[in-house]
Amino acid sequence: MSNRFYRLLFGAILLFSLYFDVTALLYALIGVATFEAVTNLRIPKLVSRKRHGSDGDPGEGCLGIQFTQRTGFEAERGWRLTVAAALAISLFAYPDHLWFLPWFMGFAILGAGISGVCPMFLLLKWAGLR
Repeated sequence: MSNRFYRLLFGAILLFSLYFDVTALLYALIGVATFEAVTNLRIPKLVSRKRHGSDGDPGEGCLGIQFTQRTGFEAERGWRLTVAAALAISLFAYPDHLWFLPWFMGFAILGAGISGVCPMFLLLKWAGLR
């Protein structure tokens, strides 16, 4: 499983849960993203390791751009942490004021899964994450 396919599924599930107002599924998405960010046990990495014996393509999603690595923290972990935090804040802290943020994130993540280009991931790579 690639990170691109993971983002496609994540975005589709997020939009499905928002449209049909399935809050348990939203909590599960936030929990999975937080668990993956904290433990670095990412579903695409585990599936690729099981199926192919490798962690997948390390340059996936970078568009061939060579970024300067300033820290050992992985950009994929940062992406998951950012998504989980933004969803939690918009759904729990300010649901009346930030109602549009989960919808925007759902469409953006779905678009990143379809196109293979995630602007947040590229921003984190540009900031120096591995």
